[in-house]
Amino acid sequence: MEEKRYYATGRRKTSVARVWLIPGEGGTITVNDRPVEEYFGRPTLIKLIQQPLELTNALSRYSVKATVSGGGISSQAGAIRHGLGRALAELFPDYRPTLKKLGLLTRDPRMKERKKYGQPGARKKFQWTKR
Repeated sequence: MEEKRYYATGRRKTSVARVWLIPGEGGTITVNDRPVEEYFGRPTLIKLIQQPLELTNALSRYSVKATVSGGGISSQAGAIRHGLGRALAELFPDYRPTLKKLGLLTRDPRMKERKKYGQPGARKKFQWTKR
């Protein structure tokens, strides 16, 4: 009999992460079929991803498989964190208020502002000359 897997989608900026929580298997985290240490070089990003798992004491009890696309590595790490938070809220309903208070269930709404016509960027203006 196959054990139940928990699935959630996480988003951050333009990154989308599909996250599966698999019971057992000793707490390995795989991102796009590569170990998390290999995919994300920075230890701070790895710590960011592990934050929801450490909070619910699920780091050693569940394995994580994630597929992520779009954005940069920091944005992708944030998307995986969001997806993990959602999956853990489904798995442990009693942890939901704690996860919500720490902002792990909230999608970060900050996006890149669009470029406007008649300007070189979103906010920057062309140089103004009086004469």
